[in-house]
Amino acid sequence: MREPSSTVAYLRSPRAIRERCRALLELGTAGLLKHFRVDMDRVPAVADYVLAVTREAYPTLDIPVHSRWGHFDVGGVRRNAELDARLASLPRAERARAKLDLAVTSVLLDAGSGPTWKYVEPGGGTYARSEGLAVASFRMFLAGAFSSDPGQPLRADAEGLQRLTLESLARGFQVTEANPLAGLEGRLALLQGLGRALPRPGALYDQVAAWGPRVPAAEVLGRVLESLGPIWPGRVTLDGVNLGDVWPHSMMGREGSPESLVPFHKLSQWLTYSLLEPLEEGGITVTDLDALTGLPEYRNGGLLVDLGLLVPRDARLLTEAYAPGSEPIVEWRALTVALLDEVAKRVRERLGMTAEQLPLAKVLQGGTWSAGRKIAAEKRPGGTPPIRIESDGTVF
Repeated sequence: MREPSSTVAYLRSPRAIRERCRALLELGTAGLLKHFRVDMDRVPAVADYVLAVTREAYPTLDIPVHSRWGHFDVGGVRRNAELDARLASLPRAERARAKLDLAVTSVLLDAGSGPTWKYVEPGGGTYARSEGLAVASFRMFLAGAFSSDPGQPLRADAEGLQRLTLESLARGFQVTEANPLAGLEGRLALLQGLGRALPRPGALYDQVAAWGPRVPAAEVLGRVLESLGPIWPGRVTLDGVNLGDVWPHSMMGREGSPESLVPFHKLSQWLTYSLLEPLEEGGITVTDLDALTGLPEYRNGGLLVDLGLLVPRDARLLTEAYAPGSEPIVEWRALTVALLDEVAKRVRERLGMTAEQLPLAKVLQGGTWSAGRKIAAEKRPGGTPPIRIESDGTVF
C-alpha cells in the first residue's frame, strides 16, 4: 500500500480538523463568513444549558465517554449484558474483535433516520432516531445478519457484509412504505464497502494492538480512516486517496486546492469513541482522548443555532434542505467543531474541573448531544433540527 502524502496524512488528523475549523470560527467572529453570524456572548448561556442537562442525567457527574455503547441500553434494557453473556466463553481478544464488529457496523448504520422512522423491538419497546438504529443493528448482529458462518453468528465478516441485500437490511430495520428510513441504499453501500475493505471489522483490534498496549486516540482514528477510506462514496480525492468526510469552503483557499478543504470525519470519530471500551476490555489503553474533536452533527450543531450562538444570515437556511457538501452546511459543521471546544471549556470552568477530569468526550455525552435534542423538542414538533440536511446515509 502506498504511503499517503503529507497533505493527506494531515487532512486525516484531528489536528487538521481542529485547526481548519478554528480558522473558520476566527473568520466568523470577525463577521466575515457568508452564511452564519457568530455571537460569542451566547457561549455562557449555551454552557449553562448543557450543564443543566448534564446534571439532570448525571447528578454525580459520573459521565461515560460519548459512544455507541450507551445507546444499546436504551429503555433500561441491559442489552450490553446480554451480549457479554453470549461472548463470555471466548478468549479476551476474540471478545474484543466481536465487539468491534458490532461497533463498526452499528456506527456505519447510524446516519440520520429521518423524522418518522421507528423500530419496534420484538417483545419490547419502540425506539426512534439514533437509539432505534442502535437497537435495530444490535438485534441484527445478534441474529447473525453480518456473519457468513451460521456457527459463529456474533461477528461481521467480509462475505457476510458483501452478500447483504437491500431487502435483508430493510427487513432488519423494519422499513416499509409507512415506515421509511432515510438513506437505506447509502447504508447498504457502506456495509458492502466495509466487507471489501476489511476481512472483518474486528481486524481493527489487531491493527491497533500492533502499536502496543497504550495507543494515542489520534492513532486509533488514523487506523480507522486508513482502513475505511475506500468505502465513502463520491468524496473528494487527493493523490488518489478518498478523503471521506472532507469538504471545500471558498473562504479557506482557492477552489480545487488542498487549502480549501475542511476535514470533519464525523462517523469515523464517533466510531473511534465507540472503539475505546472494547479495546480497553481487550487490554489496550487509549490515551490522549482530547486530541479528538467534537462531532459536527445536527444535535450538537442544532444546539448552537437554537440557542442563538450561531445565527443564519439567510432565513432560507431554516426552511430549505441542504446537501452535506453545500457550503452553508460545511460552515455550520466547522463552526460547531470549534465552538464545542469553547462550550466544553466554559462547562469545566463552571464545575472547577480540568480537561483530564472532564474530557470533551464526556461533555458531548453529558452533554451537548442531549441538550441539542432537548432544545429541538422544545422548539419544533417532533424535535427536528433547525437546519435540514438531505441525508444519504453516509455522513450524519
